[in-house]
Amino acid sequence: MSGGNFESALRNKLDGLAPIRIELADDSARHAGHEGAKGGGGHYRLTVVSSVFAGKSTVARHRLVYDALGDLMHDKIHALSIKSLAPDEV
Repeated sequence: MSGGNFESALRNKLDGLAPIRIELADDSARHAGHEGAKGGGGHYRLTVVSSVFAGKSTVARHRLVYDALGDLMHDKIHALSIKSLAPDEV
């Protein structure tokens, strides 16, 4: 899956969270040679802004993101740094 296709797939999977904003940064090149990178999974930084996160703890927000991403978390993503915000936190 190329970078553009991956980002499109990620955005599609996050649609259920009704995001207002999604920002994805690929840090995989900084981790070249890392044991986890050998399996093909990338290292990413993700920012998601959604009203779904309002009133939820950080752990609950991250669980929502992990659940939405499903199989990408076991295949295309090795490491994911998540910043999940409600609209009033931006």
